[in-house]
Amino acid sequence: MVILSHSSSLWAAVKTKDIFILGGQSNMAGRGGVQGGKWDGNVPPECRPNPSIWRLNAQLQWEEAREPLHAGIDVGNTCGVGPAMAFANHVIGSAGGTVGLIPCAAGGTRISQWSRGSRLYTQLIQRANRSVSEGGTVRALLWYQGESDTVRKEDADSYKARLQSFFTDLRSDLQLPSLLIIQVAVASGEGRYIQRVREAQVGMKLPNVKCVDAKGLRLKCV
Repeated sequence: MVILSHSSSLWAAVKTKDIFILGGQSNMAGRGGVQGGKWDGNVPPECRPNPSIWRLNAQLQWEEAREPLHAGIDVGNTCGVGPAMAFANHVIGSAGGTVGLIPCAAGGTRISQWSRGSRLYTQLIQRANRSVSEGGTVRALLWYQGESDTVRKEDADSYKARLQSFFTDLRSDLQLPSLLIIQVAVASGEGRYIQRVREAQVGMKLPNVKCVDAKGLRLKCV
């Protein structure tokens, strides 16, 4: 039995809620402002808190979202600023309403660690299902991952098939066959097979999968 906090009760009272799943590795979990294993606490204006933006925390309770979004989720890593609060603030500014964010990313993970039946996959499905138990609609998966698959040739070569299976399985298990998926094509990697992974991401032909290319953006901006 889940005992709802006061914040979760307020969330339940909101009539229209657009929910977004956040998945991938450290680029999604957020490492902005992290130096020497510590976050500097600096929050850029575009990532500021907003009373209309919520997050599902590690205890499966809704609370007002604020950086670092993946605190308590990406355990074992120091979390800082990521891309999701800027995205949510843009959605609120453009369309209004209330946005719910479901942090699920884990730093250093390969796509094979997100396959159906894995701990990360199962946790993502459970958190997504919990998020709509008090109303709301899952609108999209925001996916930023791939750097860890650039190290070994066998991982890079199998990346496209594994990524496609992950997207297909996720839609099936959430019973959202047309779920919008917005993925970022990586601009850097831990190994030498960056281009192979990028080709898989940019060349994904599944319907309603959109790709945002990070190539050309500055790395490790502070």
